[in-house]
Parts: sequence; C-alpha cells; structure tokens
Amino acid sequence: MSTKWKRLRRNQIFLLMVLPATLWFIIMKYLPIFGNVIAFQKFTYHSKGIFHGIWSAEWVGFDNFKFLFQTNDAFIITRNTLLYNLAFIILGIVIPVALAIVVSALTNKRMSKFYQTGMLLPHFLSWVVVGYFVFAFLSMDKGFLNNVLESMGMEPKMWYNEPAYWPYILILAQVWKTVGYSSVIYIAAIAGIDRTYYEAAVIDGASKWQQIRSVTIPHLKPLIIILTILAVGQIFHSDIGLFYQVPRESGLLFPVTNVIDTYVYRSMKEMGVFSMSAAAGLYQSVVGCILVLTANYAVRKISKDDALF
Repeated sequence: MSTKWKRLRRNQIFLLMVLPATLWFIIMKYLPIFGNVIAFQKFTYHSKGIFHGIWSAEWVGFDNFKFLFQTNDAFIITRNTLLYNLAFIILGIVIPVALAIVVSALTNKRMSKFYQTGMLLPHFLSWVVVGYFVFAFLSMDKGFLNNVLESMGMEPKMWYNEPAYWPYILILAQVWKTVGYSSVIYIAAIAGIDRTYYEAAVIDGASKWQQIRSVTIPHLKPLIIILTILAVGQIFHSDIGLFYQVPRESGLLFPVTNVIDTYVYRSMKEMGVFSMSAAAGLYQSVVGCILVLTANYAVRKISKDDALF
C-alpha cells in the first residue's frame, strides 16, 4: 500500500468532514466561472435552457465592455464607486480598531459581551430593513429628523431630494452596519496577545495610550494589512443593497448614489441584456484581482512577513 493511500485512509474522517464544504465551494464558486463566456457573447435566454443559449449565442468580442466605458455616466459611476470604497476602507480600519481596543479594555466582562452583541446585531440586518430605518429618520412627513427640525422652529427638509447630504448618510449607514463585525475580529486578535507584553509595559511605567501604541497596534498590524489588501480587491465592487435600497431609487440622488453595480442592475432590468452585466462583473473581478496582487506585492517589498501571500 502506497504512502499516499495510507495517509488518505488515516485522514478519511477529516476529509469526509470537509467534503460538503468543498462540494459547495466547487458548485457555487468554481463552476459559475465558465459563465463568464457570456461577457463575450450576445446572449439571450433560450427556451431550451441556459446552456443551449450559451452554445448558440453570437460572439461579439469586447463589445459588451463598451457599455460601461462609452456611457455618459461612466465617469460618475466610477468616481462614486472609488470614493465611497476608499472612505469605507479607511473608516473600516480606524473605527473597528478603536472600538475593539475600548471594548477589550473593559474590566466588566458582562458589559463587554453586551457591547459586542450590540455592535454585531446590525450586521445581520438586510439592507431592506436598514432602508426602512433610514426612511423612519428622513421621511418628509413623519421622519424623526424633520420632527426635530420643526420643534426647533426650522423648516423640514426633503432629504430624498437633496444629493448633498447623501454621501454622509450612506457612509454612516455602511459604518453602522459593518463596524460591529469588523470589531469582533479585532477583539479576538487582541484577546490572543500575550498578556506578559502588557505586564512588562506596566513595569516600565507605560501609560494606557503607550501600551496601545507600543503593544496593541503592532500586534494588530498584520491583521490590519491583510484585511486592507482584501478590501482593496473589492474597491470596484459596491454593496447594491446599500446604494439601491437605502436611497429608495430617488432619481434626484443618482449623481451621488449611482455606482457601477446599481448602474448595471438598472440597465439589465430595463434592457434585459445579461451579457452587459456579465461583462461588468468580469471587469470588476479582473481589476480587483490585479489590485490585490499589486497591493500584496507592495506590502512584500516593505515587510515580507506581513504580506497575504
């Protein structure tokens, strides 16, 4: 019996444990990759099935990609996508790390668990629910903010007609929904730091801030770098729930809420052209992969141990 077969027999229980997840990953992640061929075709749904539609579709090369770059809104949707994601990346590092440090410093563990649970709950809400929460605050007639403005003798605002406020509203909604999940990751990392480092810092007379700067942050740096590299790979992607559900499809807000994903979705809904949507998704994925490789290469040049791979 060969060595490989013996190793397989010895680890068969563990292999069976990971088999369902492996099959799910292959079916849901790898097999759909072949569907990218639609991006280079004039694909239409066929009554005989999707595979027959792909097989019989006309090849058009890179014509579907022109849909993103030749539109009058190309600059606006690209600018919005990049700027929003840059804000999400920066705030997605600073705020979760700060919250994780504060929560980890609490001596009352029951209160610490309570705060962690409270921060994590918004992560499990859908953007539809969050959209209604935002509407409860910003509604013209019964919105909480307009009621406050009227009680102060000020005129209520038509928030869904005012584009100037929405970059801040969308960023606030994104941070509120995602900061808890990110904080839990950093809290777990802080819990894994050897306490002897803090004890040594206290013996040396370090203050709380000095302990954070000299012990906590350096130990969190590898995790921060890895999560940042992965976030850079998503810089051309947008959460369609945030940009589609929360602004409630207000046309007056499109200059500040329209991103690549919402533009593609609306175009597909109106024209029913799947090939253009596939081309946009492939473009985002390729650019994201290049950005991840570039960011990881830059990190390796500075600090090889902190790189993702």
